[in-house]
Amino acid sequence: MAVYKVTVATGDMAEAGTNNSISITLVGSYGESRQTTVSFLFRPGKERSLSVHCGQDLGPIVLIRLHKWRLFLEDAWFCKDVRVTAPNGTLYRFPCYQWLEGVTTVEVREGSGRTHLAPIVLWWPEARLLTPTFFLGKKLVDDKLQILKEHRRRELAARQEAYRWKNFAQGWPRCLNVDSIFELDSNIQFSCIRAKNFTGFLIFQGASHFLSGFLLRRSSWNSLDEMRTIFSRTQGRDIGECLVCCPLPFPLH
Repeated sequence: MAVYKVTVATGDMAEAGTNNSISITLVGSYGESRQTTVSFLFRPGKERSLSVHCGQDLGPIVLIRLHKWRLFLEDAWFCKDVRVTAPNGTLYRFPCYQWLEGVTTVEVREGSGRTHLAPIVLWWPEARLLTPTFFLGKKLVDDKLQILKEHRRRELAARQEAYRWKNFAQGWPRCLNVDSIFELDSNIQFSCIRAKNFTGFLIFQGASHFLSGFLLRRSSWNSLDEMRTIFSRTQGRDIGECLVCCPLPFPLH
């Protein structure tokens, strides 16, 4: 019997965890494991470890399947990555970095790149031949197994279905063929965490400019010192200092 050690990591952003059931299936060159439950509780920034028992060696692990099933209420889960250690000690990494919503199954390919040795000749201070190792991404021609080719075909079909374009108006650039951004998958939408941070920063800057009198000002500047007083509370202070050094081609008022 072959035993594989699996570690599942949850993203560290807010609300990345879930109370839904998550299970995993390992797919190797020689076969695949049975669906094994990981846990029913995932917390942001935490990891879950488990052992997957297989009746035979699966060979090199080429991809994994993450299965999400909700018990009562929907609770989306953000998977950071999955690490699988084979019985012979080989470590396989599966970077995920995406949301899983509803009752779904997501396939994630093994993420290690190809090693490439590129000889380089150094002539200073003396001639030497170095062969540094570079890591290159995998290409389509690297997929020898039929299961990997089928995975790429399904992935391409899903992308073509998700990214459809339409003409908004004659002469305008084309846009996504959706009526609302809420129709898009969570992995396509702008991150809600970044949107909240952006909104918070915008409110902070607006309040700062309001208190400094910048937003209420309707007249011209009287002097550079007055500009420096306003922008000294923001990163624009450096701009004010540059204005002092550079002669102005126009009057301030």
